[in-house]
Amino acid sequence: MSLNKKPFIIGIAGGSGSGKTFFLNCFLHHFKQDEVTLVSQDDYYIPAGEMTQEENKRYNFDLPKTIDSEQFLRDIKQLINGEVVYKKEYNFNNPLAVVKILEIKSAPIIIVEGLFILHFKEIAALLDHRIFVDADEHIALDRRIKRDGLERGYPEEDVLYKWHNHVVPAYKEYLLPYKNECHKVIINNTNEPEEIIAITEEISNELRNRVLIDLA
Repeated sequence: MSLNKKPFIIGIAGGSGSGKTFFLNCFLHHFKQDEVTLVSQDDYYIPAGEMTQEENKRYNFDLPKTIDSEQFLRDIKQLINGEVVYKKEYNFNNPLAVVKILEIKSAPIIIVEGLFILHFKEIAALLDHRIFVDADEHIALDRRIKRDGLERGYPEEDVLYKWHNHVVPAYKEYLLPYKNECHKVIINNTNEPEEIIAITEEISNELRNRVLIDLA
């Protein structure tokens, strides 16, 4: 690929429990390591400090102001310019977690993912292709309960509180209004890997023909 050719920027947005992470992992699997790079909104949370379980339950992480959107934007622009970004991995407010330093290298395809990427106007303006991953609310909630219980040890009562008071209102205000502006909407209600693998293969082949045709 020509050194002066701008990377192709794909935005992947989806609400909590939409299966966005699984979709992303399947999608990335179709590319070689040097063809694609990922920059995730989750790594741009503004540190909230140590909190008790009750404080954590009440703290609303599902608001745009919890994200350092200016640094997020700067790093995306750096990647577009072919530069390497070094970033601390977000540890979901876990004081016991070992903080990793992420080395994010530029690539012909840059994937930007997160809940608010379409809401942040300057970031949205950089996206060449937008994918919206969605699921029915009861399916998304079930996935959230399982994930937060297994991976983060949250009691179901706390998960439900956040879901109804933080997650759903944020989804409806900061993500859903942009659904119809996306190039592709993926409804991910099944837990059948074959279906998502097939969809991601189709999209990646289409992009390979559009973006990576001159990499061979």
